Amino acid sequence: MTETIEIAAESRTRIGKSAKALAREGKLPAVLYGTSVGSKPIQLDRHDFEQIASREAVTATLFKLSVDGHKPVNAMIKEIAHDPVKGTLLHVDFWAIKMNQPVTTVVPLNFIGPSAGEKAGGVMLHELREVHIEALPADLPEHVDVDTTGLEVGDSLHVRDLQPPAGVTILDDPEGIVCSVTTPQKGVEAEEEAAAEAAEPEVIGKAAEEE
Repeated sequence: MTETIEIAAESRTRIGKSAKALAREGKLPAVLYGTSVGSKPIQLDRHDFEQIASREAVTATLFKLSVDGHKPVNAMIKEIAHDPVKGTLLHVDFWAIKMNQPVTTVVPLNFIGPSAGEKAGGVMLHELREVHIEALPADLPEHVDVDTTGLEVGDSLHVRDLQPPAGVTILDDPEGIVCSVTTPQKGVEAEEEAAAEAAEPEVIGKAAEEE
C-alpha cells in the first residue's frame, strides 16, 4: 500500500501572481481545500516538495499536512500545475480527505515480464501506463501489477484482466486494451506512429496563473 508522508506548510499571505517571488525565497504556492477545512492558501518548501513530486505514484500518496504547526490534516494531491515551457512546478492543490471515505485517483501500471511472445521475437505495445482507481485512502496501492509473462504473439491484455489489490476498484473501461504482443514489423510501425504523435506540441500541466 502507499506510504504516508509528513509535510509542513505555512499560511500564505501573498495572493495573485506570487509564484516567482515565492520561488526566489525557495517556496512553492499551494492550496488546501475540503469540506472540513474550507480553502486555505499555503506555501511549501520548494526543494523538499520537488523530491516528493518526482515519485511515480505521488497522486496516490497520503500526506499528513501540518499548517503553521497545527494538527496534521489527512490530504492527497488533487493537481500539480507545471510551467508549460520549463516544466517547473507552479502550484499544488491538496485535497483534505477522510480516512473512512473512498477516494479516486490515478496510479501507474507495473508491467511484469518479459512475455513469452517477446521471447519468441514479438514486440510488446503498451496502450495504458496508468489506471483510474477507487479505494479507501489506507488501501491505495503505489501501482497495479500487470503480469505479461503468459502473453504470446497476437495476445492482448484488457482492463478486465487486471487484478488490483483487495479493496481497490479499477474505474477504466473494462474493454480497454492495456498491452499487446505483436509481430516485429507491426510493432515498429506502431512505435513510429506513437513517436510522431509524441512529437506534436503538448501542454504539460496547466499554465494557471497563481491565485
